[in-house]
Amino acid sequence: MSASKVPSDDHCDYRSPLSTRYASTEMRYNFSDQNKFGTWRRLWVYLAKAEMELGLAIKPEQIAEMEAHVDDIDFEAAAKEERLTRHDVMAHVHVFGKQCPLAAPIIHLGATSCYVGDNTDLLLLRQGFDILLPKLASVIQRLAKFAHEYRSLPTLGFTHLQPAQLTTVGKRATLWLQDLVMDERAIRRARNDLKFRGVKGTTGTQASFLQLFNGDEKKVKQLDALVTKMAGFEKYYAVTGQTYSRKVDIECLNVLSSLGASVHKICTDLRLLANMKEIEEPFESTQIGSSAMPYKRNPMRSERCCSVARHLMVLVNDVLHTAAVQWMERTLDDSANRRLALAEAYLSADTILMTLQNITEGLVVYPKVIARHVAQELPFMSTENVIMAMVKTGGDRQDCHEKIRVLSQEAAEQVKQHGLDNDLVDRIRRDPYFAPILPQLDALLNPSTFVGRAPQQVVEFLEEEVYPILKNYKGLESGKVELHI
Repeated sequence: MSASKVPSDDHCDYRSPLSTRYASTEMRYNFSDQNKFGTWRRLWVYLAKAEMELGLAIKPEQIAEMEAHVDDIDFEAAAKEERLTRHDVMAHVHVFGKQCPLAAPIIHLGATSCYVGDNTDLLLLRQGFDILLPKLASVIQRLAKFAHEYRSLPTLGFTHLQPAQLTTVGKRATLWLQDLVMDERAIRRARNDLKFRGVKGTTGTQASFLQLFNGDEKKVKQLDALVTKMAGFEKYYAVTGQTYSRKVDIECLNVLSSLGASVHKICTDLRLLANMKEIEEPFESTQIGSSAMPYKRNPMRSERCCSVARHLMVLVNDVLHTAAVQWMERTLDDSANRRLALAEAYLSADTILMTLQNITEGLVVYPKVIARHVAQELPFMSTENVIMAMVKTGGDRQDCHEKIRVLSQEAAEQVKQHGLDNDLVDRIRRDPYFAPILPQLDALLNPSTFVGRAPQQVVEFLEEEVYPILKNYKGLESGKVELHI
């Protein structure tokens, strides 16, 4: 089909699944044109206010005119202007100027494109963190409740994906929690480390502003500080080129990519446990697991998390390469890449956290299935306990070891070759050699005696590591979570 014949409705345009299917309204708005270009206009207002305060010939009515039109953006006119000028910032300067004829002469006074572009990006990155952190805290809180509830439920541990020494369902959940706690700290740190680019001029030297203020360096520094404060930042980067260092983007996407790795690991575990029918993610009464196999209960939410997390994890490579090739004071080959990488990283992180929220609020545990799997493997794991018990009654360790070895091989044969249950315990009960310990055999095989300090570790970890972090957030019980920095 030729381009001229393509229908013009929304369904005939490519739209990112992150914005149409997965991410939240608030995160989509954060990276929307309305928010972006509205922020540009607010930055122009801040600049004009600060310049007026420091003595430049700017009138209050000019600022009032600008403030009245901050969110009144004519996107069609801006697009038309950009097609002519091939410059997005100047297109919006012109359109804003037409809406504000009194203020037109002083809009963008002394500034360069990166004044609005980079400072807006920093605001959006910080706001993006503010959206993500409460969602991450909600996941941590829900997993903490889950870990505490199942802190003492024995389950098979796995190393190399082979049955290993027992752990508990709650203890395994603390391994997930520990990764998320590390992510929360890293994201909060990256959020708080963000500074403002401020008012730095074309190549970061502030030469244009020094000229505006007739060489008064003190006023130039005051201008930088005033605008930074108006934008809600405490500090600005002391030195920049035309842009703030693109290593800032690396720091932001590093922590988001690391979060992606954590979520992928958690959801992979859940998918494996669902295969074993031990734990399942929520499954709604009308949900369809498979179009061909009605009985299936596919872990589709966990699969979605893994899928989007993989995309998130690779996006940090974009900003790494961008930072590496910023020639001298800047080069424009960062622009198109950053439009994609920054927004998609935050939208992807938002997607996996919302999905993980849903998963963790409705995890279903099947204790009887877990107990059956434990019963299949525990007899083999308990052989050392049996040997020690026999030695305590006067038995010879080497003789006992040989007896257990033979019986274990016979039981393994039943399991592997004939598909039968593990009958090692029954074989021990039938062998007269083990008569002295039969009264205590059930106690020796109690799964709870094989989990070590797992239940206590859960409680200690929650109290020492998790609950202190959750104190930074309010509204966790109501679902309206707020971060208090």
